[in-house]
Amino acid sequence: MKNFFKFKELGTNYRTEFIAGLTTFLSMAYILFVNPSVLALDGVEQLPEGVSRIDKGAVFTATAIAAAIGSLIMGLLAKYPIALAPGMGLNAFFAYTVVLSYGINWDVALAGVFVSGFIFIILTVSGIREKIINAIPSNLKMAVGAGIGLFIAFIGFQNSGIIKSNPDTLVQLGPLGESTTLLAIFGLIVSIILLAAGVKGGIFFGMILTSIAGIITGLIDPPSGLNGIVGSVPSVAPTFGEAIVHLPEVLTLDMLVVILTFLFVDFFDTAGTLVAVATQAGLVKDNKIPNASRALFADSAATVAGSVLGTSTTTSYIESSAGVGAGGRTGFTAVVTAGFFLLALIFSPLLSVVTQEVTAPALIIVGVLMSASLKNIDWDQFEIAVPAFLTVIAMPLTYSIATGIAIGFIFYPITMIVKGRIKEIHPVMYFLFVVFVLYFVFLG
Repeated sequence: MKNFFKFKELGTNYRTEFIAGLTTFLSMAYILFVNPSVLALDGVEQLPEGVSRIDKGAVFTATAIAAAIGSLIMGLLAKYPIALAPGMGLNAFFAYTVVLSYGINWDVALAGVFVSGFIFIILTVSGIREKIINAIPSNLKMAVGAGIGLFIAFIGFQNSGIIKSNPDTLVQLGPLGESTTLLAIFGLIVSIILLAAGVKGGIFFGMILTSIAGIITGLIDPPSGLNGIVGSVPSVAPTFGEAIVHLPEVLTLDMLVVILTFLFVDFFDTAGTLVAVATQAGLVKDNKIPNASRALFADSAATVAGSVLGTSTTTSYIESSAGVGAGGRTGFTAVVTAGFFLLALIFSPLLSVVTQEVTAPALIIVGVLMSASLKNIDWDQFEIAVPAFLTVIAMPLTYSIATGIAIGFIFYPITMIVKGRIKEIHPVMYFLFVVFVLYFVFLG
């Protein structure tokens, strides 16, 4: 095992790798409870006609297993200390855009995730994936990440009750004196303090403390003894295989845009995380990442597996940097994280304790972290600033990640051509321009 993971060469040992794996797990364990809450559209009372609500227990199990599968493949095949799980942003797109806005049922949306994962595998094995990543301007990549951050934070503010709808102004400040809103504000403050203090897993521990506060104040029903904490693993039967069954229903323009969005966002989630964590761990050699194709294959395979089980796109987590900071240098770190995700399966009864007021602060904070990419956009160049800004602002205002991407990608070639920078526009961008124009034409 030591030789397989090259412990001696990388200057590490079992103890260090185990602690690193545990640290990574604690940093991203919040997804076990946030993902079911997001995909089940907690807090949304009225669903579109013909749309049903996905089973939260099944999503919990699918989330844990997909995370374990992805992390195991990453650890054993690519040998990187990077863990995977269903991605934030991608799950919000799945729930709030595809299901809630488009009125596409969750089982058909899972079929779209399956197709995107399958295409990922083909693009990764063929080497095309890296070329496509390079075709998209870095400024637009940053804008998409930041826009998703604002969108997720907006959802968090809504779920917390801090922001509510207003028929005249669309939104307004909510009644901050309501007990559930106060609980969410408490959770937000606690989580911010923990993260500002450098506590590893601050989001996860913030959720725990908020749940405890909710139980003490009577806002959350306490778990009934040990059975309220540990229980049998929820069945994935309600969601298992639905992605395969509904594959024929993805042949629509709406689903084409959905699949393209899944592809686009996961492209840069994984690539960005891979570069950041590999650099932090000192694994980059001659400005290249060894086994990069294997690492990209890990999230592709995990996405396919996760969609069959019943969850949105699985991707590499930047929280893996916490484990690297704790000394993780090999794939054994990811293997340990995978083990903890499987162990977490028995804690499904806690889903009833983790309410939307508990998960709302996590959404807001993840939004803050994702919005950090705004600093990398060339705002002093108007031809760049316009499509970047429209991408960022359109996502929360239209309540759609896909719409934000579409608007930004339509304006980018327009402003660049007017500015005389035609040679800098990759042919892929013209193709996407046509796709998104047609999308708006048919949508209208």
